[in-house]
Amino acid sequence: MFTGIVEEIGIVKNFSKSSDNAVLQVQCDKVLTGTKLGDSIAINGVCQTVVDIQPNSFTVQISNETLSVTNLSSLQSGEKVNLERALTLSSRLGGHIVSGHVDSQGKLLNIQKHSDFYNLEFEIPTSQTKYVVQKGSITINGISLTVAKITDNKIKLAIIPHTYNNTNLSELKSGDYVNIETDILGKYVEKILSAKDNINNNISMEFLQENGFV
Repeated sequence: MFTGIVEEIGIVKNFSKSSDNAVLQVQCDKVLTGTKLGDSIAINGVCQTVVDIQPNSFTVQISNETLSVTNLSSLQSGEKVNLERALTLSSRLGGHIVSGHVDSQGKLLNIQKHSDFYNLEFEIPTSQTKYVVQKGSITINGISLTVAKITDNKIKLAIIPHTYNNTNLSELKSGDYVNIETDILGKYVEKILSAKDNINNNISMEFLQENGFV
């Protein structure tokens, strides 16, 4: 579990693919503190397990399933990635509840600068729009952000200078793809309501008679 508050920008040191997975080595500093083998670190919002630790880097193995859903598949040496260690019980929840399980990718349409602030517009899959609400939370490349506006399948985000300068949002250009994780609370609500509807649909007079209610 994560908060969407990026702790450090890491640098891709090595990225290699095979037929059934990929190996990624990330150069970093801060997130290595207290990190052990088997711990989770979010890389661009993707929860990954640390399989090796070096003095100034860590290594993860990425499954083909993860590569097919996220933008990790297009990483190159020297590229910057957002990093966050897993949440602890003593941590402050400064962003929102983030699982590190990416739903889809979104496409950056444009960036507009207003003084020191930035407006970023993304196109997301239509299937994900039901989980996105104006002023609600969304995770972009592992960053907890607030949706300023949603129109059809396009969302606009207002980015403060600190977030822009301390994440890899500053590296993005129009046409780039980012990892999207929508608010998990909306998914749970949908699941609960769906189950409730199914139960109601299955209750009939015959069902009540068979089970001794009438």
